[in-house]
Amino acid sequence: MRVLVVEDEPELATRVAAALGDAGFAVDIAADGERADYLVRTEPYDAAVLDLGLPRRDGISLLHAWRERGITLPVLILTARSRWTEKEAGFGAGADDYLTKPFEMGEVVLRMKALVRRSHNVASPEIVCGALRLDTHSGRALLEGEVLDLTAQEWRLLGYLAHHSGQIVSRSELREHVWERDLDPDSNVIDVVVARLRRKIGRERIETLRGRGYRLVATGE
Repeated sequence: MRVLVVEDEPELATRVAAALGDAGFAVDIAADGERADYLVRTEPYDAAVLDLGLPRRDGISLLHAWRERGITLPVLILTARSRWTEKEAGFGAGADDYLTKPFEMGEVVLRMKALVRRSHNVASPEIVCGALRLDTHSGRALLEGEVLDLTAQEWRLLGYLAHHSGQIVSRSELREHVWERDLDPDSNVIDVVVARLRRKIGRERIETLRGRGYRLVATGE
């Protein structure tokens, strides 16, 4: 899953991005409201972490504008503002969750995972597809009870397919949601990662639909 971290404090932005990256997210960073607005309007993010006190454009007006445009990505607000009236303003603008600074990085990760699950109508942190199980809380994948040794890219791609289990996912969708913005459109990285995953979970579990994309299925039938 691909998320945008909107935070003007460079050190904090880097720490949040690193924590989310370690948890299996592909992460981009925006340091001001105008940059964040441009990225959200032009890139297909699965969720965003949004600070309220931003230069060039504040977080509340930015979130209002996104919701008025029909942009529905889940938004977790991070802010030093702890008064109830400010929290009320954030939720009123369309926030999905709220954390007050200082906070634990682990809590940011847990809340973002929950937001992404809910946005894909996945209630449980465990996604089951036949003998394949993904525990999004612990970041582990198991096949017939055995833990799989997956790289970060393999986990992200498998996780995205699992959140859309049984559905066709196009190559462009994988490129947009599993990797950061700097992925070369001509790169064969998707083919390479899919091939590695098939060796680990069984070729029959990832179907190729020529000209349409890939689909994770419970069996090879």
